[in-house]
Amino acid sequence: MKQIKIDTDLNQRLDHYLVDELGLNRSFITKLIKEDKVLVNGKSVKPGFNLKNGDVIDVFEAEVKELDLKPENLNLDIVYEDEDLLVVNKPKGLVVHPAKSHKDTTLVHGLLYQMDSLSNINGVFRPGIIHRIDKDTSGLLMVAKTNRAHQVLAKDLANHDIKRSYIALVHGTFEESNGTINAPIGRHPKLRIKNAVIKDGKHAVTHFKVLETFKHMSLLQCDLETGRTHQIRVHLSFINHPIVGDPLYGLKSDPLKDGQMLHAYKLEFVHPITKKAMTFEVPLPESFRDYLKKLS
Repeated sequence: MKQIKIDTDLNQRLDHYLVDELGLNRSFITKLIKEDKVLVNGKSVKPGFNLKNGDVIDVFEAEVKELDLKPENLNLDIVYEDEDLLVVNKPKGLVVHPAKSHKDTTLVHGLLYQMDSLSNINGVFRPGIIHRIDKDTSGLLMVAKTNRAHQVLAKDLANHDIKRSYIALVHGTFEESNGTINAPIGRHPKLRIKNAVIKDGKHAVTHFKVLETFKHMSLLQCDLETGRTHQIRVHLSFINHPIVGDPLYGLKSDPLKDGQMLHAYKLEFVHPITKKAMTFEVPLPESFRDYLKKLS
């Protein structure tokens, strides 16, 4: 349990305060509050509870006891590592962390095998995890080794100070060479496993640039301004250029059936402790490159 005592005059909601204080995303904080894992002065409150001087907040760790987090040797591709953080090149087909719906091998299992320490801010089944990329998306992911680094990086992510760039192969060709998709994203009104562009969704912005054009497909660089779940996949589908191989947002007649052609190739951020500018790039996976050769 973590206890926080408010010793200043505040005019701030509980959920907003905990996002800043703990460096966790708002949806996770809201979930903890609704599950009574966050108490104020020993009582259950709503996420919008207005904090005041003297309030005492108790935050209880969200445990998932049924998950067995045994370290596994996955021979992860660690692109960079120091005492505060690491950058890993996640392979396609690997889920980032366990969940009630996924108890098989994940990136976290491999991290537990290769790392001596990981932050524990996000609970027992997401050690070190600051952000995620989808199972069938390959590429770069930041991981925190200390809670201090985790808190700073999570705030930088929330403030859009971390730049993430992707390469995507999409259906169709473009008349323009670049563009911006500014469309709010929320839960699909009918299919709960999907997200969609909806009127009262969360603000979401994706910038794209056309790198290469094929007969019926285009290779894009996509830069995230915001980081909504499935954002690039939803946005590209919304403009009628779904990612090739995307099983959820793609074409039913798609020639590829083993997941979307989407790769997180570049990551730029300021080191949370040393404050040095960090930039990392990784090439496309071999299968992605081979498919592009066939198109050429």
